[in-house]
Amino acid sequence: MQNAPLSYGSDSSGLVCGYLFGRAPDSKGLPLDADAAREWLAAREQHPQEFIWLHYNLANTASEKWLHEHTALPEEFYESLHEGPRSTRIEMADNTLIAVVNDVLHDFSFEPSDISTLWLSVDKQIVISARRKPLKAVDGLRNAVRNGEPIRSSVELLIHLLRDQADALIKIVRNAISTVDEIEDNLLAGKLKTKRASLGALRRVLVRLQRLLAPEPAALFRLLQRPPAWVAEIDAQELRESTEEFSMVLADMASLQERIKLIQEEIAALVNEGNNHSLFVLTIVTVLALPINIIAGLLGMNVGGIPLAQDPEGFWVVVAIVASFTLIAGWLAFRRQRDVS
Repeated sequence: MQNAPLSYGSDSSGLVCGYLFGRAPDSKGLPLDADAAREWLAAREQHPQEFIWLHYNLANTASEKWLHEHTALPEEFYESLHEGPRSTRIEMADNTLIAVVNDVLHDFSFEPSDISTLWLSVDKQIVISARRKPLKAVDGLRNAVRNGEPIRSSVELLIHLLRDQADALIKIVRNAISTVDEIEDNLLAGKLKTKRASLGALRRVLVRLQRLLAPEPAALFRLLQRPPAWVAEIDAQELRESTEEFSMVLADMASLQERIKLIQEEIAALVNEGNNHSLFVLTIVTVLALPINIIAGLLGMNVGGIPLAQDPEGFWVVVAIVASFTLIAGWLAFRRQRDVS
């Protein structure tokens, strides 16, 4: 118990959770701790119909050490752990599926930092998943297994994870659509309070999500052309279906990005129109003030020969001249604005 605060949500080996499938008649997962998992791995050949799922927290430095000591994972899996943020992909290595899956955090708030990576190694009997931050899709899978949902194979576990990921993305897209709908309604009602920068931030997060996730369907399609021999036909078919669902989510995301772009352009047009109106008002004020400034400057000179200086009606004559020139200048300015409009 004294070491619990240092385990980062996992045990001393870095294990967050472990489950054994195939032993219970209803294909439900039986919980495993690190010691039980180590014993099963040592005798895996004696249980060909069983498979396990071990989920690790890479923030615990003991995770990689434990995996190196007790599993025979492909070297490509460990290399992918240190590559940094990469686009989603699924590839074959030593008859094992190596998957790099990008997912969102639980408290996703449309910030780029709310996207993190999950690494998986999947073969017929062993599924290893590892992450550095708690992720929504894998925790959804964990809760489903904990609640007794049957899993018939290791590939079905991967399929379940991909569908949970797609469900999480659908909710993100729906929330984004709701936000964009509200902004669009305010825009049409002339009550827009949202700045282009806010829409830009939302669009950048959606672009990043799509960039990280977009390769996944293509990678899956390539893999499904020649699946490993241990992948059952029903699993391959469901993997194809999950890929199609994911493609639809990505298409909705691309459509939403285009919609945000159009709203940004509309806001920019409204801002430019407002700036043009302000500039026109400033121009009108300048034009209307120009005659009186010119005449006042001329009549204010301390030189001889200023007209109407001795005329008792001189002031009103000057006022009439200034008013006439001001009306003419204003008429010309408004006429030009009408012609431009």
